Amino acid sequence: MKDKVIMITGATSGLGAATTKALAGLGARIVFCGRRKKEGEEVEKEIRSTNGEATFIQADVTDEKQVAQAVNTAIKLYGRLDAAFNNAGGNHYFSPLDATSATQFTDSITVNLTGTFYALKHEIQAMKATGGSILNTASTAGVKGVGKGIAAYVAAKHGVIGLTKAAALEYAGNQVRVNALVISALATEQWLAGINRTPGLLEQIAATMPLGRVSTVEDIVPFIGFLLSDNSKMITGAALAIDGGISAG
Repeated sequence: MKDKVIMITGATSGLGAATTKALAGLGARIVFCGRRKKEGEEVEKEIRSTNGEATFIQADVTDEKQVAQAVNTAIKLYGRLDAAFNNAGGNHYFSPLDATSATQFTDSITVNLTGTFYALKHEIQAMKATGGSILNTASTAGVKGVGKGIAAYVAAKHGVIGLTKAAALEYAGNQVRVNALVISALATEQWLAGINRTPGLLEQIAATMPLGRVSTVEDIVPFIGFLLSDNSKMITGAALAIDGGISAG
């Protein structure tokens, strides 16, 4: 990781912020973005207080111009882009498919799939001449029809995996590797805040996991670092599960 230039989206909290801090701690030079300015600036301040190198850019991945600006910032600062973790996304709607509005469906596709496309497009442009590694956050919802009431999210994450595979094949000749991270329930602060409103719900979710517990960011971050590093040079076009075994069933 030392001196690698890495772009991370959706990095003002949760997995994105944890990855930003961890890779900066290993000597990477990070440009990261998210919609929330205050939280992003706090992450940058924390990293710089320990002599890490990170630059926050306020950007919404649903706006292509903002995504391009974030990537261009990395190029202006460091002259290249070595790796990227496209983590922005999430599910904000829970409703049966026949009750899902067109706006809800489009919003889910836009933030999860179109936002990933914008990031991939500009990151690949920056990497075509030099190669690099890109990792897109997918979900168990991208490999199976999980749950009820999240059809739009399932469609979007299946799309992320398809986009990942297509990009991997198209740019393999440029030595640009593109993979997808398949994760399930992840115990971030924001996720736990919602889950803990219902007594016993966390335990119920953990009981559905083959390994008997919900993932933590500490479980996931080392795997992200591996996939963005030169140690994974023969891995591309893969949807790699680190989900406690839930996608095996």
